Amino acid sequence: MIGSYKNRHSSGDPSTEGTSGSGGAGKPASEVQLQVQSQQEELERLKKDLSSQKELVRLLQQTVRSSQYDKYFTSSRLCEGVPEDTLELLHHKDDQILGLASQLERFGLEKESLQQEVRTLKSKVGELNERLGMLMETIQAKDEVIIKLSQQLSDCEGGASSPTWAPTSPVAAPTGRDQLELDRLKYSSLEAKLCQIESKYLILLQEMKTPVCSEEQGPARDVIAQLLEDALQAEGPEQPEQAFVKPRLVSEYDIYGFRTVPEDDEEEKLVAKVRALDLKSLHLTESQEVSTGVKWENYFASTVNREMTCSPELKNLVRAGIPHEHRSKVWKWCVDRHARKFRDGAEPGHFQALLQRALEKQNPASKQIELDLLRTLPNNKHYSCPTSEGIQKLRNVLLAFSWRNPDIGYCQGLNRLVAVALLYLEQEDAFWCLVAIVEGFMPRDYYTKTLLGSQVDQRVFRDLVSEKLPRLHAHFEQYKVDYTLITFNWFLVVFVDSVVSDILFKIWDSFLYEGPKVIFRFALALFKYKEEEILKLQDSMSIFKYLRYFTRTILDARRLTAISFGDLNPFPLRQIRNRRAYHLEKVRLELTELEAIREDFLRERDSSPDKGELVSDEEEDT
Repeated sequence: MIGSYKNRHSSGDPSTEGTSGSGGAGKPASEVQLQVQSQQEELERLKKDLSSQKELVRLLQQTVRSSQYDKYFTSSRLCEGVPEDTLELLHHKDDQILGLASQLERFGLEKESLQQEVRTLKSKVGELNERLGMLMETIQAKDEVIIKLSQQLSDCEGGASSPTWAPTSPVAAPTGRDQLELDRLKYSSLEAKLCQIESKYLILLQEMKTPVCSEEQGPARDVIAQLLEDALQAEGPEQPEQAFVKPRLVSEYDIYGFRTVPEDDEEEKLVAKVRALDLKSLHLTESQEVSTGVKWENYFASTVNREMTCSPELKNLVRAGIPHEHRSKVWKWCVDRHARKFRDGAEPGHFQALLQRALEKQNPASKQIELDLLRTLPNNKHYSCPTSEGIQKLRNVLLAFSWRNPDIGYCQGLNRLVAVALLYLEQEDAFWCLVAIVEGFMPRDYYTKTLLGSQVDQRVFRDLVSEKLPRLHAHFEQYKVDYTLITFNWFLVVFVDSVVSDILFKIWDSFLYEGPKVIFRFALALFKYKEEEILKLQDSMSIFKYLRYFTRTILDARRLTAISFGDLNPFPLRQIRNRRAYHLEKVRLELTELEAIREDFLRERDSSPDKGELVSDEEEDT
């Protein structure tokens, strides 16, 4: 570059001189100035090139010195006998340093791009939060509209019953609606109090009718008996003048088809009537608060365009109780979810094929099924007589299951599970519900002849009582009360015929959604609910007598649910599984020992000379 600069400079002088010498005088002064200016610019450019060349020379000199130093260092180290692999390692490390430097630069660029992406995502999140806020406001507005429309509907119904009232102007209309709503709440409150008063009135009449220390028959006894007879009448047609005095409080059947007041036993009728009045009072009190029905309507509105899925929101709604009008839909979804693996493994039309086989061929379990049909739920109008609509459906499901699972065939208790399921499900869905419970929820051998799984669960439950309710467990141990004789049936039929119907179906809601752990929760909650009352009993007979009926005196489903899913936490499923495995081995060992004792007894009996006198009941039947 330096040589080219000299050539350009030397070749430029003669031309300049020649030009100036030949025609310099004839050219205008402006042209000369332009040439001078161009020459100056060329000079500046050359100066810049020179400075850059000098910098390049300096760098090259520095590189040469560095190379000479490296050469000297290498030669000196080689003279000292340093192995060549060390030098190779050094060069390799230098290459790694260069590679890492390039990676660092690349990572820096990636970091900048990721930071930019994060900023973009944050902006999107902000937009989504704004949209979420708008949607929440929209939902709230819709809820308000629903409440207003409901109020208007009740106003219209009230207006139809009392046409003399009409708002005189649009401004006065809201005030009238508010007044009607207040009147409705007041009426509900008064009716709830009336139910409580009538419940206490019935108890008082019963006590006055049978005094403890008097056997005389006075005139007041007949009056009290007549008052009791009038009070125990179920809801029916009343005279017009009576309709203003006494409201209709208790109907003959509840919404599930269960009889509210028994027909025969007067004392049982009294207890049932008091229970029905207390339930009515609870329902009226709860109706004054925000109903869960609105929450369920909002949930179904949010799932219009998508399928139901398991979520904390749905779990909380199910635990609070599924409304009667939505229970069929939710139960069917729960059954489909739990029975999917069994359905996928079966052929299409599996239920119909089993049912057809049951109609064509006699099943060993058919006789016992027929005997138990009318004993399933005799206090429910759907199963109370041979012509009831539920009897044939119950027969079909039980027969089909006995053909599907011949190891079990039929076990007393399965009929009640199916009967409850049929109150809200079709036959085939009730069949798969039973399959999900027996083959999916419960451990093996839960409903076989040995009831092995059921026995194991009672031992697990005893462990949980000692852990969660230590005072009550110590009380039972002190008086040697075997409460598993009562709770065994709770587990076998999931509380059917053990609690009032409202609580029964709330238990089943959670049971079908969450699985068998719910049984342990509610069994413990029932004991905790009445723990103080049980602790007051001071002898085994009174304790056992109380345990046989106390569950039907529990009416507050909301409090029972709060105990089950709140006070008893934590409640890990892993703990139940571990204890099941532990007790299963113990029960199997005990059953093996019992079988050995039985075989020894039979062997001794066969070898005894008086064996003809020892005949079992089974042998007599054969």
